[in-house]
Amino acid sequence: MNELLKLISRGENERLELKESLRLKEEICQAVSAFSNANGGSILVGVANDGKVIGVDIGRNTLEELANYIKRNTDPAIFPSVKILDVEGKEIIGIEVKESAEKPVFFKNHAYKRVGKTNQQISSSEIRKLAKESGVKVYWDERVCEDAKVEDIDWEFVKNFFIQGYEKFSKKRVIGTPEELLGALSCIRKGKPTNAGILLFGEKPQNFFRNSYIALARYKGKIEGIERLDYKEFFGDLFHQIDECDKYIKEHTAIMSRLLPHKVEREDIPEYCWFSIRELITNAVCHRDYEDQGSKVIVKIFSDRIEFYNPGGLPKGITPENILIRQYSRNPIIANALAKLKYIEELGEGWNKIIDEHKNHPLKPKLPKIISDRYSVLVILHSVEEKFEKTTKELNERQKRAIGYLRRNERITNKEYQEINEATKKTATRDLQEMVGLGILIKSGRTGRGVYYILNPTYKGDIRGHKGT
Repeated sequence: MNELLKLISRGENERLELKESLRLKEEICQAVSAFSNANGGSILVGVANDGKVIGVDIGRNTLEELANYIKRNTDPAIFPSVKILDVEGKEIIGIEVKESAEKPVFFKNHAYKRVGKTNQQISSSEIRKLAKESGVKVYWDERVCEDAKVEDIDWEFVKNFFIQGYEKFSKKRVIGTPEELLGALSCIRKGKPTNAGILLFGEKPQNFFRNSYIALARYKGKIEGIERLDYKEFFGDLFHQIDECDKYIKEHTAIMSRLLPHKVEREDIPEYCWFSIRELITNAVCHRDYEDQGSKVIVKIFSDRIEFYNPGGLPKGITPENILIRQYSRNPIIANALAKLKYIEELGEGWNKIIDEHKNHPLKPKLPKIISDRYSVLVILHSVEEKFEKTTKELNERQKRAIGYLRRNERITNKEYQEINEATKKTATRDLQEMVGLGILIKSGRTGRGVYYILNPTYKGDIRGHKGT
């Protein structure tokens, strides 16, 4: 007892924390994290900062509830020694915390360190240093998302999109509840969503990570100073972001169609390699540094190239030169979930397929260019549009837009032509008749509203595809 009084009389220090009440559970757990990440320490609950012993009301389950609270909210879970101590006839609680072999120890998604008699939040660089020193790799996406609840998960999306897609690609039936599946994927831990769980399956991920979206700008020329044609932002879960951005880019890039002598059907040649577009969007979303919420994934479309930018440089040991033979994943939980639905190549073959696609493209585009520093990665895809052969008569923008529409739809009517071009009926009729005369379109159907137009499969000229406006 005398030793305990002497300890209290010395006041708080790097090995001792004093707390007046159990109501300060969050501060108590911050101290648990701080001591675990250092040389251990003691927390006395029921003692004021000036050393006055106040005591606490201790019920039947008080110690058990406190120990469980600490265990539930620390990661890795900490199991401190919690005892009732009698000091001057008053009961206080003593919590003994040992240095953790597995560092860093987090409390509610933050790690703390002991500095004198204070508990200070550890920076991202210090977290990485601690993890390296303890030999344990801590990934951002596997940590529990602060303030998130399982109710923040879009469970309808999990059931109707993810589980159905997973069963389709794996040809296996999911056994167990959606919650158990997300737990197996490390998207839920200790009854709470992880950072990966919120980004992949959250109803509103941007409520927790405001810059976890894709920003896209489309320019008229080859530099940013030229007129900007469009600006889009793709929000929601990561699956939705990838799908919508991929769809937009492909709707706003060109396709050339040509008839080869030895083939009956026409050959469509895209301005960009289409697998590469989707793979690079997915890579940017999957491998970005989400701890850096001051930036976002950015896509810039120019007349001669597409640039994909994501925060977070290539990790140590990975360079633009060896990326084909070395693998890495900054967010392995996210990568694993995306791979389940074939959004990303699970065996790290994505870059090999990108290179193969470029080498096999009929118009032989330049290989993608990778520019990286410690803060970001930029990948550039090069257009082959300048190699497209022009049709004998240059089509106007309305007619090009109609061809783009027919790439995605089997037919087009006069009314639909008017709608997509905001044109009058007279203009639509003239444009369509001209394209029929050129042999680009075939007119079908009865007179009046039953008339529609399709692309002529035997047209011998080359059609330069449409870039949406």
